[in-house]
Amino acid sequence: MADQGRIVILTGAGISAESGLGTFRDAGGVWAQHAVEDVATPEGFAHNPARVHAFYNDRRAQAAAAVPNAAHEALTRLEARHPGEVTIVTQNVDALHERAGSRNVIHMHGELARALCAACGHRWPAPAAMAPDDACPACGAAATRPDVVWFGEVPYGLERIDAALAAADLFVAIGTSGQVYPAAAYAQHAARLGAGTLELNLEPSANSRGFDVARHGPATRIVPAWVEEVLGS
Repeated sequence: MADQGRIVILTGAGISAESGLGTFRDAGGVWAQHAVEDVATPEGFAHNPARVHAFYNDRRAQAAAAVPNAAHEALTRLEARHPGEVTIVTQNVDALHERAGSRNVIHMHGELARALCAACGHRWPAPAAMAPDDACPACGAAATRPDVVWFGEVPYGLERIDAALAAADLFVAIGTSGQVYPAAAYAQHAARLGAGTLELNLEPSANSRGFDVARHGPATRIVPAWVEEVLGS
């Protein structure tokens, strides 16, 4: 699929798995050791902010120690050399796309490296470790939290994402389960607007049959191979 138009790429945890960051559904992974409602909901944070901060402090340290892999690097080459616009919409809260060199990235689920004040909405770079009594640098309230989107909250950048999908000639989903909405509906939405659709995933996702083309295998193999096809190398 060597389309030479605008490409929108949705990435999920699968693209970072080979950098050592486990996916949400990994057996024995970090998420398997915690109840989602305890560490990834506003209610869980209100009930026990210390536990939630400790969880995300660990995740922040793991993400900081991870290195971009060949799939991240391939998308950076695509953005730099493809004649059309390339937009990456990521469900990941790590910074591996940016550390690989990608610039046009929308973090729909927020970023581990950012902090948010629940009182005034101020955002700033997160320290390595956060705690419940940390004061917001803008308003002074002890209401700081990780700037990530929890279950039950509205993802970030939806208007920008909708605009990118409306203009896309090709939509590509990489390393996503196809089970988390609204992202799981993006392929169908892009197809209705006239874009081609491609899935690159370790195994078929929940909505794999809805794509025009699906290729399965490790991200570090299939993503670089696809990028080389697009760039005509």
